[in-house]
Amino acid sequence: MVADIIQDPSCVFMFPNPEKISPPLMRLDEANIGYTSEKSILEKVNINVDLETRIALIGPNGAGKSTLVKALVGDLELNDGFRFIHNRLRIGTFTQHHMDNLDLKMSAVEQCIERWPDVPAERFRSHLGAFGITNNMALRPMYLLSGGQKSRVSFALITWEKPHILMLDEPTNHLDFDAINALIVALNNFEGGLVVVSHDEYFLNALCDRLYIVNKKKVKAFEGDLKAYRTIVTKSLKL
Repeated sequence: MVADIIQDPSCVFMFPNPEKISPPLMRLDEANIGYTSEKSILEKVNINVDLETRIALIGPNGAGKSTLVKALVGDLELNDGFRFIHNRLRIGTFTQHHMDNLDLKMSAVEQCIERWPDVPAERFRSHLGAFGITNNMALRPMYLLSGGQKSRVSFALITWEKPHILMLDEPTNHLDFDAINALIVALNNFEGGLVVVSHDEYFLNALCDRLYIVNKKKVKAFEGDLKAYRTIVTKSLKL
């Protein structure tokens, strides 16, 4: 029955840990970032990411948080400034639109085989199991899975090659409370760097020790916590 397939059997995430590499790993210096050379969405950006990083990118919708992630990982050319990416660095990127990268007619195992055809299917089944995609769930077409289960498959795909840095853009959108807590536990045990874009304060408070505000074309480190930032935003709205 479809209902049996969609039911989540367990809340589990287990992120594989990467080998250590020496910094610097990823950084932007005085970077101007935009989708056209004539107009920069973000200006004079300075940010450094390494294995110890636990950064939350916060700010209004449309201010450029996802654009900053694209610039950091090299998916967007800089209009000006400098970008460094370590030549051995592996990056796992989870986007808001991660489901667009899944073929819903294929199973989770088939998605893996399509990307890495030389790897035995049993290794993929074991890896998917670390994200709660077990037994028949790993073999059924993706359209039969819930949104949360599709998110788990996406997490499994981006971590297959043991990334040093995880870039997570709204990773909790399709997860229930138990799954979010399981994800928090797994990420706190992850021995690589983490950059998160999220509106989920509970999630960010549990994971991140540094805040960067993305707003009005600038990216600035914020010394306070999310509660202090929310207070500032509330006051500015009243004004």
